[in-house]
Amino acid sequence: MSEVFEGYERQYCELSAGLSKKCTSASLLDGEQKKQKVSEIKVGLDEAESLIRKMDLEARSLPPNVKAVLLAKLREYKSDLNNLKSEVKRIASTSLNQAARDELLESGMADAATVSLSCF
Repeated sequence: MSEVFEGYERQYCELSAGLSKKCTSASLLDGEQKKQKVSEIKVGLDEAESLIRKMDLEARSLPPNVKAVLLAKLREYKSDLNNLKSEVKRIASTSLNQAARDELLESGMADAATVSLSCF
């Protein structure tokens, strides 16, 4: 196997594990902290994509028998990355939904206060 591919693979696996932990911790946060953690995770996702592209280029430059094995591994890593991306979208959308709900509730409270004041 290619040492270059193995180096990228090791980096990707460490990065992926770290991103999974960050996703777990981000889902427990809210507000500005959550936004900051999500943007941190997105930077990591970009780095992971870059590593996958490098692994892909390296695998394609190798003999067919080795290339087939590495491309199969690469498909697993791409699937893993897509799962992480989906998780980040879910985490980010829950914070957006919560913000929208809070905003609606606040405006609803203001309307309710206005109505109750006009009744007197």
